[in-house]
Amino acid sequence: MTAPLALDPARTALVLVDLMDRIVALPLEPHKGTEVLSAAQELAAAFRAAGATVVLIRVERTGVAEQPPGSGLVAGLARDGDLEIVKRTIGGFQSTGLDERLREHGVRTLVFGGIATNLGVESTARAAGDLGYDLVFVEDAMSAFTSAEHDASVRLDFPRLGTVVTVREVRFVG
Repeated sequence: MTAPLALDPARTALVLVDLMDRIVALPLEPHKGTEVLSAAQELAAAFRAAGATVVLIRVERTGVAEQPPGSGLVAGLARDGDLEIVKRTIGGFQSTGLDERLREHGVRTLVFGGIATNLGVESTARAAGDLGYDLVFVEDAMSAFTSAEHDASVRLDFPRLGTVVTVREVRFVG
């Protein structure tokens, strides 16, 4: 992409998947969890400043009395006004009310980041595409367990589903 992407903040949401201490700490490629977190925080700040919706999705395991340590969102990530979604499957739409909440906010475009690129991010994005959302993928705001998994999503799958950009290319109109 040669020009920055121009997004309408009134109709766009940032969707960050599984930025939890125990997941950010995993060995990830091609970007370290701390790099993904830093990029996600930069994006979230820009979205909030523009008045756009920020969605933070985290996973909880089913059938356990207590979640493992590090199962909350990374400290300081969430802000007042953000939508926090708890999922119990790989993707963020199944039985979470996410679609309804996004539609209440008038959102039509979703900008994705998180961990893991080929699992939680891609599963959530595929469901979003099926629901008619326009999709944007921020390559340097996501990572996977191997570079090959990340690259397969970013270079093969995501271009067929939406637009792939970098953090630098995300801008708002107006």
